[in-house]
Amino acid sequence: MSIRLRLTLWYTGILTATLFVLALGLYFYMNYIIFTGLKPDLKDEANYVLPRIKAMPIVSSQGFSFNFELSGRNSIRSSKLFLQVVNLQDGRKFRSDDLIEAGLEFPGVNEKKVACILAEKSECLYERVKIKGYDFLIYNAPVYISPLFSGQEPIGMMQAAFFTGSYEQLFGQLRLILTLTMLLGIVLAASIGWFLARKALRPIEQVILATNQIEKGADLQRRIEYQGPGDEIGVLTETINGMLGRLQAAYREMEEAYAAQRRFVSDASHELRTPLTTIRGNVELLQKMWKQSQRQLQEDRTLPAIELSLEAMRDISDEAERMSRLVNDLLALARADAGFRMDKKELEIKTLLEDVARKASLLPRTSDWVVGDLSEAEATYVYGNSDYLQQLLFIFIENAFKYTESGYVSMEVRRYGGKMIGISIKDTGIGMDKDEVPHIFERFYRADVSRGQKAGTGLGLSIAKWIIDEHEGSIEVMTGKGEGSAFVIWLPLARETGGEETKASSHSLTDGNRV
Repeated sequence: MSIRLRLTLWYTGILTATLFVLALGLYFYMNYIIFTGLKPDLKDEANYVLPRIKAMPIVSSQGFSFNFELSGRNSIRSSKLFLQVVNLQDGRKFRSDDLIEAGLEFPGVNEKKVACILAEKSECLYERVKIKGYDFLIYNAPVYISPLFSGQEPIGMMQAAFFTGSYEQLFGQLRLILTLTMLLGIVLAASIGWFLARKALRPIEQVILATNQIEKGADLQRRIEYQGPGDEIGVLTETINGMLGRLQAAYREMEEAYAAQRRFVSDASHELRTPLTTIRGNVELLQKMWKQSQRQLQEDRTLPAIELSLEAMRDISDEAERMSRLVNDLLALARADAGFRMDKKELEIKTLLEDVARKASLLPRTSDWVVGDLSEAEATYVYGNSDYLQQLLFIFIENAFKYTESGYVSMEVRRYGGKMIGISIKDTGIGMDKDEVPHIFERFYRADVSRGQKAGTGLGLSIAKWIIDEHEGSIEVMTGKGEGSAFVIWLPLARETGGEETKASSHSLTDGNRV
């Protein structure tokens, strides 16, 4: 059963119950008002006639009894009152002329009913009866021998009645009108309720249509159109539209991730294929050379063969080392993707920087290595991993040497109050265009100016970004094309040190870009 049908049924059921209660209340209220108004009139008429009823004693073979007659009957002939007197001794009934002419007779009374009437209980004083299809309202009043003996037992019971057939017809018509009105109202309300429920729930149909299209992958840009008020349906529609927007963004990111993964696999395959080709070629060369070794020895040409073999083995060693670095980089990134958490402890940053500066001076390079003032790192501690922090610094230092053929590469320390320490790696190399800066930490990304000119895999900065994130730090990049680059690695201090905030000396680059 649909929500629309359930809402319509609930609405119709509640309306039906409400209309039924209202109709029933109106009917019984009108009935009560009309018949409550008739009772005083009937009682007044009856009390007017009661004193004129005469009890005439008679003696018969059955004993002493009474006959009843109404004196001056002609004077009230035009009255709407119908009269009947019941002899309580023998049960005989004395009816008025109009009752006799109509052939009607009111029901008698018994001892229980007489006692109830004498107790003046309303349900016994007044009663509504139907005789031969005619409706009457009867008032019962006791008849005594004389008004002077009203404290004695009554000898008869007067039953005065009004004909209420016209009122009963009125109430019959009222019942019919209320029934038809209620049925018509229910049908009309059900139709309007169905229409309103359909109109109110139309956005849900659009939601279903949109989700079906999304399920089939037909259109992720589709949104639910809604011009109604900002009610629950409006809020639901807005929420689902927001969810669709997030789904579209997530789907786009997933496609970009798949594209990056395909590019990653393609680049990794390419990077691995090159050293493998070199290794295979040198191995084949060694095989040929070893086959000729016997003849070379016999012809006394051993020295050239040995030199070629050593050169081939050096190539194999270099390419194997290159593959090892690539595999290690891929392994580091795989660990990062898997949520690997490195072990960290408090480290004195100056000792680490001095060790890095010493080792960096031994790296192959064509530019100068300049170590700036490291006094700002005195008695300064960070919470981190020594091996990974050294790897982080060497990534930037080796990159700086790689892209700086002349000039210098420098390292210095900056401080920001007692909370952060910055390690600046600056070079005077080729620099980068500002549009390339947002992409330099992507895997296998290499700036167009260096692609194919400098050896590398494009994974170093991705690893560096992961190490920085693991140490809850940040990276600041200042660069200009043809003007060199400067990277400032900011790390939080494990202990807040004293001293006022100092600003590091700035070797800013002209027209550089900061991210």
